[in-house]
Formats: sequence, structure tokens, C-alpha cells
Amino acid sequence: MNTSPRTRTVVSCTLLVIALGAGVTACGSGGNPLTSKPYDASDQISFNGPSGDGKKADPDKPLEVTARDDDGRITDVTAVDATGRYVTGELSADGTRWHSTSPLAANAHYTLRVSTEDGDGAPGRKVLAFDTSRPATKKRLTVAFGPDSGTYGVGQPITAKLSRPVADKAQRAVVERALRVDSVPAVQGAWHWVDDKELHYRPKDYWPAHATVSVRSDLDGVKIGDRLWGDKSKPLRLTIGDRVIAVTDAAAHSLTFYKNDQEVREIPVTTGKPGFDTRNGVKVVLEKQQYVRMRGTTVGIAEGSADSYDLPVYYATRVTWSGEYVHAAPWSVGSQGYANVSHGCTGMSTDNAEWFFDHVRQGDVVKVVNSQGDTMEPFGNGFGDWNMAWASWRKGSALVAGTPDGPSPAERARLRPENV
Repeated sequence: MNTSPRTRTVVSCTLLVIALGAGVTACGSGGNPLTSKPYDASDQISFNGPSGDGKKADPDKPLEVTARDDDGRITDVTAVDATGRYVTGELSADGTRWHSTSPLAANAHYTLRVSTEDGDGAPGRKVLAFDTSRPATKKRLTVAFGPDSGTYGVGQPITAKLSRPVADKAQRAVVERALRVDSVPAVQGAWHWVDDKELHYRPKDYWPAHATVSVRSDLDGVKIGDRLWGDKSKPLRLTIGDRVIAVTDAAAHSLTFYKNDQEVREIPVTTGKPGFDTRNGVKVVLEKQQYVRMRGTTVGIAEGSADSYDLPVYYATRVTWSGEYVHAAPWSVGSQGYANVSHGCTGMSTDNAEWFFDHVRQGDVVKVVNSQGDTMEPFGNGFGDWNMAWASWRKGSALVAGTPDGPSPAERARLRPENV
């Protein structure tokens, strides 16, 4: 015979009367039912998932838990798969219904924990386990994170390139919610959709020096849209080096090198002359090349014209894909510190260029101020991400306020099975 939660409470009091000889004191109106062991809430709730008969849940359908007892209500529901991924959900104000609001993963094992209370406030608990079926489709989406794992400067953005385009905002939210970036120390950051197949992640400010950054995708087995499911992706781990920022003042014809907010060296330079002005704004070191052959024809200068050039260039630190470098320019030493005579690059003596080359790494920041040129574009020519204001950057996220839904890290820790 099924026993209601309230009847169980009475039976427990009767047992205490027999055992203690003073049951009225132990279980009378002065007792606190909330301190008792939770009763089995099986009779108090209904669940729309499989009933333990070997069947598997359809990952295309949301979970739903309802209260069957008019005198009781649901107080909390958590659903988590074997890898630790939580399912977000909503509980009605009257506690009669909970339903999931994020998709289930396919071919996954879930544990569902339901907390209830009866009309007297006594707590109930039911733990359910179920599996989801495999997706019927083979259309998968993978994520390739960049850059490669390694050590980078404080300006290095994280990139996520998708194997398939995702244009729908709701589907973008599913994808973005599953892309996790964790740093030590923690930072405020957000993803920004560059286009249908690429996202960039950056903090509000530069990464802290010597931080560690871990990036992963939780999309494996998650339904993104009609006939489109997430697949496994390789995680990424970065180490951030010293805070290196080089500031070039085009009007003062100088580059000041800062390391961990301390000025280390000031170098006389020449930047772009009129018509070839160096871009203003923040750029990020893309690569370093010991030797580059630079030709005017690669940037649209006609061969044989007054501005034509074909030169061997050493200690070249690239900051745009269109050909802007910080490099050795021994032919312009007489103008360095006094005039801007280059075709857009920042030129310096060979000794200074070698020193600069040896003291920067990929991801370090190179900022140009007081040039007559345009501002570095945010995307498409390197990493100009930092030239976009934070408020505008967040608007490029498919999620509210640019932050993932679901439990916070502290809440996820609290909800782990061993802590419940």
C-alpha cells in the first residue's frame, strides 16, 4: 500500500513514542519537520521521461516534472549528465511544474534530482536516472579553437571557428552557451559573433599577466537546430605572459615599450608618410619573421612608380595581415625620431628592431596613437578586437549580457552529486 508523506510523519512519531516514552515532546507541534530525513516523493510527482523499462528519452523533447499532490509542491529540480553538463529549467511560481529550457544531449546519461515538500512543510526527495537516444541525423557541428595551445601576450583573443554556418539567433545562443572559457585569475569576458562561422572571445580589459586560460566546447551530443547536432571538439589551454604593451606615437616619432606597466625602452621610429599613414589603434602581434621580402606591388603600388619598392627586411614583427610590420629600416635611420617616411610600417634601426623582435611574442599589444591614418578595423586584418568599445562588443553576443545561462561556477560546485 502506498503511504502518503503526511501518514509517514505520523508513523514516525508513533515509533518515537514507543522508543522514547515521550513522543509528544519529540514529535508534537514544537517539532521541525524540515530537519527530518526527506521522504520518498515518488507518489508526489510525475515525470515525462522513461520509466526504467529500458527505453531512452528523446533528446528533441523537453523534460517536465509536475506535482500530483494538491497539498504538496516542487521546490527544486536539477538535471545533470555524466560529464557534468547541467540542463537549465524553469519552475512555476506555485511549484506545480518544472520544465527544461535548454536542449538535452543525445546519447547521454542523466541524473534528475527533484526536491518537494508536503502540506506540512516536510521535505521530500526523488532521484531519477535515464538515458537519451542517439540523434537520427549525422549532420554535426564541430568547433576549432585558436590559437594553438601555448604562451601568448595579454592582447590575444580566443577564436572559435565553426564547421557549419549558424545564422539563427536561438541556435547561436545554444552554441555560445556551450563554449566555456575559464581563466585564473577570473576575468569578465564575452563572445562576439564575427560572422556565421566565427566567434571571438576577449575580456573587458586585457588578460591579466601570467593568467591561465582554458577553453572547451560542451556541444557534443547537444541539439543545435533541426537535424544539426554538436560534435566533439579539441579543448585549448593558454598561458599568458608578461603584460607587454608597445605604444607608438606617430606625431612624436617614438615607440615606448612597457613591461608589466613599467617603461623599459623608448625607441626612435618612423611611421607612415601622408597617403600611407599608419593605422591608429590597438593591434596584436600576429607572428615574427626573421626575414621578409617586401614589395610595393603586394599593397597596390605600381612597379616603377615613385613609391615602388622591393627590399629585404629583417626582424619583422607582423601586426596586420595586409602587411603592416614593426621592422628594421636601416635606409631611414636619418628620419627616425624626426619624420614619417614609411609606407605604413613602423621602422627603426636594425639594433632596435632586433631588440624589439626578441622581447615580444604573439599576442602582445602594439598601439599606435596620433597618426593621421584610419583606426584599425576590429576584424579581417588581424586582431583589432580591442578597438571596439566593451558595450558594443557585448552586443555581438547571442546571450543576454554576453554571459552564459545556467548555474554559476559556485552553484555548479554546490550542486555536484557529492554535495547534494
